[in-house]
Amino acid sequence: MSAIRALRQLSLSSRAIARPARIAPFRVSNVVASRVSLSATRAFSVSARRFAEGSSDVVLSQKLAEELKYEKEAAVESADPEFLKTFKEQGVWQIEDTLGNDEVTLTRKFGNENIRLMFSIADIQTADEDPEYEQEEGDDANSEDEPIHTYPIRSSFSITKTNGKGSINIDTMCQEGAFIIDNISFYPDAQLGTELTAEADWKRRGLYIGPQFDTLDVAVQEEFEKYLQERGINENLAMFIPEYSEFKEQKEYVRWLDNVKNFVDA
Repeated sequence: MSAIRALRQLSLSSRAIARPARIAPFRVSNVVASRVSLSATRAFSVSARRFAEGSSDVVLSQKLAEELKYEKEAAVESADPEFLKTFKEQGVWQIEDTLGNDEVTLTRKFGNENIRLMFSIADIQTADEDPEYEQEEGDDANSEDEPIHTYPIRSSFSITKTNGKGSINIDTMCQEGAFIIDNISFYPDAQLGTELTAEADWKRRGLYIGPQFDTLDVAVQEEFEKYLQERGINENLAMFIPEYSEFKEQKEYVRWLDNVKNFVDA
């Protein structure tokens, strides 16, 4: 019986819902209608403005301005720092640095050779301090003998000859004032070995890149190191790269803060 009652109640409810209720007609005067329309337009306009200018925009802009002011006050003078002046005065390497790019290129000539070095400041942004190398309290006495920059920066060299075919590419890790060689590749086509395009990179991936450097005979390793030293790929250059990376990263960070703040304020 309970099931039958439930069905009857459902049927009665359906009839009640199906039966339309009588509603008295309601007329809105033209004046009231225009006021309602104007009010709706104003509400939509305010809502649109509020969506375009979020409630957090002002606070974010203030925080960006504070950070930008702090960085500019803490920054070194706008002129080149001393280490950069000294490097340029040596006249060995030419710096190719495009504002907004994270890659830096150094070039030089050595006899009939064209040498190019490339590194990226992105490496210092992702360098995490390894707890294995953290100093203990008792090691403070030796801290003065250790280099300031200990994070690794990938550095790639290419050497080509004006009167010869092919190129030698050297992949290294710049760390603690030295270049740690990973491998040395040879490409019969100099353009393929030095071209910075996705197509050239794809073609290089399928080629033999040479043995790991530390698997070579010790005598061969030593002669290769002398070969690079003679071309200015030495300790001085290995010390310059992390210094310049920090210098450039700071400039790019200040520029980023300024650009983002201007975008938020627009």
